[in-house]
Parts: sequence; structure tokens; C-alpha cells
Amino acid sequence: MTAIVFYFQVHQPNRLNRFRFEDVGSGREYFDDTLNKLIVERVAERCYLPMNALLAEAIADTHGRFRCAFALSGTLITQLERWAPKALDSFVALARTGAVEFVCETGYHSLASVGEPRGDLTEFAAQVEEQRRRLKELFGLVPTTFRNTELILDNRIARTVEELGFDAQLGEGVDRLLEWRSPRRVYRPKGCKRLKLLLRDYLFSDDIAFRFSNRQWPEYPLRAERYAEWLHRAAPEDVFIGLFMDFETFGEHQNKDTGILEFMRHLPRFVLADERFSFQTPAEVAAHNEPVAELDIPTTLSWADAERDLSAWLANDMQKDAHARLYALLPRARAAAAAGHPELLATWRKLSTSDHVYYMSTKWHSDGDVHEYFTPYDSPHDSFILFMHVLDDLDARITSALEPRKTARNKASP
Repeated sequence: MTAIVFYFQVHQPNRLNRFRFEDVGSGREYFDDTLNKLIVERVAERCYLPMNALLAEAIADTHGRFRCAFALSGTLITQLERWAPKALDSFVALARTGAVEFVCETGYHSLASVGEPRGDLTEFAAQVEEQRRRLKELFGLVPTTFRNTELILDNRIARTVEELGFDAQLGEGVDRLLEWRSPRRVYRPKGCKRLKLLLRDYLFSDDIAFRFSNRQWPEYPLRAERYAEWLHRAAPEDVFIGLFMDFETFGEHQNKDTGILEFMRHLPRFVLADERFSFQTPAEVAAHNEPVAELDIPTTLSWADAERDLSAWLANDMQKDAHARLYALLPRARAAAAAGHPELLATWRKLSTSDHVYYMSTKWHSDGDVHEYFTPYDSPHDSFILFMHVLDDLDARITSALEPRKTARNKASP
């Protein structure tokens, strides 16, 4: 039997105010909560509420045979708590069906796994543990599957994920990683003893996530019955087909007028019409299947852009400078938290969200339109400048918080 594994990434960042040089030291708020509230309310109305209702119906209509998984970032959970509690309740209701898995991530949707010096994943682990606790409190379940921000993965990260106690991790089925192998098998990252790796089938995933509403696509318009027929062509030895995508694909990135919600409404019935196919969660696939081979992942991969690497966030000098400056502040932000100012470390973590450097991308080729769609700023340079001004202000606040300790040490010296 071949399992269809739907996994949905659900995330909203904390977008920044237009923070100017003259705002440094003024006490101005860093985050544009007017814009953040507007966007999360809009996406909840267009995507989260209707799609969660649709998925709940699919679970009920199939008596639990339809199953799927979500990863909600901590930044999104906070925004839903503040501004769209009904949408958050709809995710909790899905958890209660027993047919939905909630996957853990870093909580801040950050680049912490690649942000600290080689060999140090302390901040990454701290953010993961915070998110794990939050998911248990919210859904009453301890997550056993992990997905890193944008499926960022390499051997080192996988070993850390295993050390943190997870059973499975999600990744991208990158051609240069797999070579002749199939993404439809369970693998083990090199250096791991227990962790199982489930990979995204990017061709089938992108048919829904990107090509569905493209009128120039030869397969447009894509019907649920036709898509199910494609899935049914899978070889008998295919263990699963990983359909991993942004949840906002449904109703937000592609609005309901494209027919994408109706596509998802009918798809479970057509898939289950062939008894050789089922829906499973990542944890269920991992529990029922042993790895067929070890995968060596020496260079860091992701699911972003055509390159499937870190270039969406760390390609140009602006991105590299902003990223380096942010992580240079981390030791002092931790010291400030230890000195009685935990809010400064909390603010640092909100700034660690990967979207901030994503907005600085200057890739204007195959993926430029995707980057431009997501950014709330006029240009990558504008994003860089205001982010650096915020870091200047946070640096000053941290210095002020640590100054009493420095003064006390000086007085204690003979």
C-alpha cells in the first residue's frame, strides 16, 4: 500500500515597522502589529478557517481515513492567539480528531540551525524545546516528527534533531541528493542511528502549490480526479508520496476562485477509490517502515527556490551582513536575559525569523516573482536598512541592560 502524506507549513512572520535611523534610541516599537494583524486576519478568513473546516469534513466523511500533518510556527500561534482565536480553535479541533499530526519546528521559523558557529546548535535546540512545550500545551500531544525551517537539512542538523529525541524528520527530495534514488522511500541521514527521513516529492507537491492556477500550464485546469489518477500510477514499491506545501496555498496564495478549495474537497474520495492507497501522517509512515538506505547530506539543503539551498536567505552581502550581525548579538542577548531582561532575548528571537533576510533577496530570475510576492517592503535594500536600524537599537538596549553589571564589577575591583 502507498501512503499519501499531506504536510502543511503554516507560518506568519512579525513584519517590521519602517524603522529609521532617527528612531534608534527613541523607544519606538520594532514590529508593525497593525500590518501583522491585518494579514493574519485576512489569511485566517481566506485560508485557515475554510480549509480547516474542509479538512474536518474530509476526516469525518472518510471515517478518519483522510489524515494529514501541520507545522504551525510559534510566531503564527502567537498571532492567532492575539488576533484570530477562532482560527486557532479550528486547528485544536483538528487535533482532537486523532487524524492530524502536529510537527515540531524551531518555533520562530528561524535560521538558528545555520546561524551559530559550526558545532554549536545551542540556540537551535532552545527554540525547538520551546516550540515542543508549546505544542504539547496547545494540542495535548508530544510531537515526534521534526521539520526545520523551510526543510533546511544536513547531516549535522539531522544528528542534532535525533539527539533532541525526534523519531522522524522531513526534507526535500533534491535530485542532486537522491541521484538515482526515489523520494518515495524512507531514508536515514548519515551519522544517525535512529532518525528516519521522509522526503518531499517536489513534482507532485508543486503541481498543487505553484502550477495549479497557472493558465499556461498544459495540465490546466487540474481536476481532483485527474490528479488522483497520477498518484495511482505510483509503483507498488513506493512507500509514500510526500505532498509538502505551504498551507496558505489554499485560498491565499491561490484564491478560492481558482477552484483549489474544491479540488481539495474532492481529492480524498478519488484517492481512496483505489484500495492500494491510503492517507497517513509522517509519524505513521516512519513507524511502519524501516530506512532502505543511508543518505549523506554534507551540504545544507532546503525546499526554497530552484537551487534548493540557503541562497534564498544568505546569498547576497546584505543578507550575510544582517545575519552575521544578528547572531553576533546573541551572546549578549543571552547575558541580558540572565541579568533579568528576558524580553531582550525574546525580541532577538523574533528578529531571528528567516523572513527578515528573505526579504533582502535580490534574486530576480526564476524565483524573483516569489520573493517579490512575499515582501512587505519597497525593495531588498529598504528591508536591509530598517532591519539594521532595529539591530542598532536592540544593541543599545542590551548594552544598557548589561551596564549595571559592568558598573558593579568595577566597584568590586580593588
